[in-house]
Amino acid sequence: MYEKIRLHIKKLVLSALFLALCLLLPFITGQIQKIGQMLAPMHIPVMLCGIVCGPLWGAVVGFTAPLLRYMLFGMPIIYPMGISMAFELATYGLVIGLLYMAFGNKKWGSIASLLGAMLCGRAVWGMVRLILAGLKSTQFTAAMFISGAFTTAIPGIICQIILVPLIVALLKRFKLIPIK
Repeated sequence: MYEKIRLHIKKLVLSALFLALCLLLPFITGQIQKIGQMLAPMHIPVMLCGIVCGPLWGAVVGFTAPLLRYMLFGMPIIYPMGISMAFELATYGLVIGLLYMAFGNKKWGSIASLLGAMLCGRAVWGMVRLILAGLKSTQFTAAMFISGAFTTAIPGIICQIILVPLIVALLKRFKLIPIK
């Protein structure tokens, strides 16, 4: 019983750390909005949270981060960006956590988990943007989806593909997360 409570507290504290990183990292890139949108600095802590703390914690941190950042700092603009980001990031945290539980022990487990989460998160982002566009009677085309989810996000995608597996490997090497 004590061990279960200890693990829960550890995940809670680590999730708070990842949430804090989600709030702070955009200040590094946020001075130039286009660069911040391209590098997507909130995504990496959410993905790491899903891997380190599990899918539920990853989803909670992912959903909370853009909404809390909007309440504290006024960015990202809540409609439609912040709302769609909340669902996108929640999907990243959930899916990467689930896939990592299944594939984390494999040679390419962290990369496979990352790629699966990136595809699912972008699909959810597109669906939410489409729903929000319908609510406001605005347009959200396939070209807008491709541009927003992939074309302008290429630098962020590259950063995520490099950094997330590297950080996970380092955390495993120094026994900061269990090797599954």
